[in-house]
Amino acid sequence: MPLYDCLLLLKPHVQQAALLDLVARVGSHVYRRNGVLTDIKSFGKIYLGYGIKKLDGRYYQGQLTQMTMMVTPNFNKELHYLNKEDRLLRWLLVRHRDIGYGRQWPLDDDGKGELRKLSGSGLYNVKDDEDEDDDEEEYEVEENKE
Repeated sequence: MPLYDCLLLLKPHVQQAALLDLVARVGSHVYRRNGVLTDIKSFGKIYLGYGIKKLDGRYYQGQLTQMTMMVTPNFNKELHYLNKEDRLLRWLLVRHRDIGYGRQWPLDDDGKGELRKLSGSGLYNVKDDEDEDDDEEEYEVEENKE
């Protein structure tokens, strides 16, 4: 089962108990589908880059929570009940990519280290013979001795 992040952006005035209730509902839905909830992070109140318009007004702040879970790929279709949740401004489900992090990433020899192929030839290291200008030879100035 792949690893997913579920980001929940709630309205700023939602109480902590209501937030925990929503997280518990999503978590129990994960467990019912034989998934595993691996991590929950709360980022607290955040300021948004633009206002999100809802029926009861426009919101420029929100409470952001991230839930990391291992679920089946069709789990995204099962979360559409969150669209009807009035405490929620936005929700997003993002799949983790197979990327190594930390110190061991450049040392992996599993073929994913594409950066090593580019180490010898960079974009700005290309040297063309046509672009070499010998300014000294072209612009020799003859001095007149009078």
